[in-house]
Amino acid sequence: MSKAASIAKQPWDEPLRHDGFQFVPATAMRAALESSGRLGDWPAFVASWNDLPWDEYLAQYGRYRRRRHAVFYATRGGDVELSPRPEPHYQSVAYNPLQGGIERWFEPITAATTASACLRSILDCCHGLFGALAPAVARWRVEVHQFRIEARADQPGQPTPEGMHRDGVDYVLVLLIARCNIASGTTTIHALDHRELGSFTLTDPLDAALVDDARVFHGVTPVEAVDPNQSAYRDVLVVTFKRVAA
Repeated sequence: MSKAASIAKQPWDEPLRHDGFQFVPATAMRAALESSGRLGDWPAFVASWNDLPWDEYLAQYGRYRRRRHAVFYATRGGDVELSPRPEPHYQSVAYNPLQGGIERWFEPITAATTASACLRSILDCCHGLFGALAPAVARWRVEVHQFRIEARADQPGQPTPEGMHRDGVDYVLVLLIARCNIASGTTTIHALDHRELGSFTLTDPLDAALVDDARVFHGVTPVEAVDPNQSAYRDVLVVTFKRVAA
């Protein structure tokens, strides 16, 4: 049995199948991640968010988003492996009317972070979960995004400046890494007919949102600084799985 198969069963499998989304509290997410690997380098993993460059594609709308990006590939019964060459992030205008239709090349996630035990555990856990939801898929393109959304006294930070949206993939994990001096940042989920299905706020490190991107829209409300004289930010890791030709 492959590692992915051995960690596939989780208590939120059926809610995700039924509802198209699931909030996973930090305690449950930690248990799942530790069943697939190690989190021993968590402090260094978290610290890597302090070295994210600005998202220059978003600069015309304000400087509040920093990010890095990497592409991996995963095969059924195999491992999740880093792409041997840099690849862009692309979304069509249909999925991202704000910045769609162009290849966006972001600074890569550092070698130390891509090799970290934490990221490996996260990717293996996602591979097991999403692979179990779509067992016929032979190969996945996996994109990993490190985001820091900053809030200032005169400008809230917008985790989803494109508004309520879909990503144009199959499945999405949004994993909270840290919150510092911010309010709000509430995740909302809507059906394809735009009915609200649920909402929740990622507040503790390792709180997570799981999304079946074909079935629901998702968005996050702007974050505001609690103390405008102090640093304020929301750090998340976003992992997407999209089926590709084998």
